[in-house]
Amino acid sequence: MPFPVKLGLSVVVTLVIIAAFFHQRALGHEGPQWALLFLAPFMLVALWIFPEVTRKPVDGAPAAGDTRPKGT
Repeated sequence: MPFPVKLGLSVVVTLVIIAAFFHQRALGHEGPQWALLFLAPFMLVALWIFPEVTRKPVDGAPAAGDTRPKGT
């Protein structure tokens, strides 16, 4: 994922977490609001440290979407 996309997604996630925290507080739900603050850093760190999954073709295997029979 390109850096600007990852940065933008991190900002959006952070803003949503902050909004959800205050929304839960307004509703009087103490447990979920603290769960948000506890889990939010893990979500953001995971976005940055885990690589994006990419699939590489295996030698001899047909490319994705290739429906031709073998040998043609």
